[in-house]
Amino acid sequence: MKIKIPVVCVFAIVLAGCQGSSAPAAAPVASAAPEKAAPDQFMAALARHCGQAFAGRIAANLPETGTPDAFEGQPLVMHVRGCDAPEQELRIPFHVGDDHSRTWVLTRTAAGVRLKHDHRHANGSPDATTLYGGDTVAAGSAQRQQFPVDAESVAMFEREGLAGSVRNTWAMEVEPGQRFVYELSRPDGRLFQVEFDLTRPVALPPAPWGGES
Repeated sequence: MKIKIPVVCVFAIVLAGCQGSSAPAAAPVASAAPEKAAPDQFMAALARHCGQAFAGRIAANLPETGTPDAFEGQPLVMHVRGCDAPEQELRIPFHVGDDHSRTWVLTRTAAGVRLKHDHRHANGSPDATTLYGGDTVAAGSAQRQQFPVDAESVAMFEREGLAGSVRNTWAMEVEPGQRFVYELSRPDGRLFQVEFDLTRPVALPPAPWGGES
């Protein structure tokens, strides 16, 4: 004897079977945040020390000339203080004893980072040799950026009779919480480095000449 199953029941059984065998929908994969470019990482590493000052020492000063150097025997202090927009610009005065004339200015550009040296007299007026430096020509890294001298600075050095400086390359290295290095080098063997200890903040120095107190 054949048992007739209503068509509606057959359709319900088939539908239930299809639903039971369906695999659960895959969870959406969260996209990873894009990694910052090396110049941005470099600026951020320095910005971690905004508002702090650190003592330094001369790590290299070659070639040896036997002539007294303006930096030798002087307290050397850097102060990360120009931090209104640290992702775009940082101003770092470099104090040599009672000489408060120097400020390193780092600016984020479309292509990388620009370094300029802002030199002032005690009355705040610009020195004849000021705002020299250069732009990075390679991506560098989060720890180190290099700044070959730019054409504007070359023209200034030639005008001021500083022929030796027309082949300058500056560099900066930062290991947050550990050390910061400022470097000047030339193809003729000139190498000047100041290393700052970022593990021990020191008392804040006065404002740089021409800067706000």
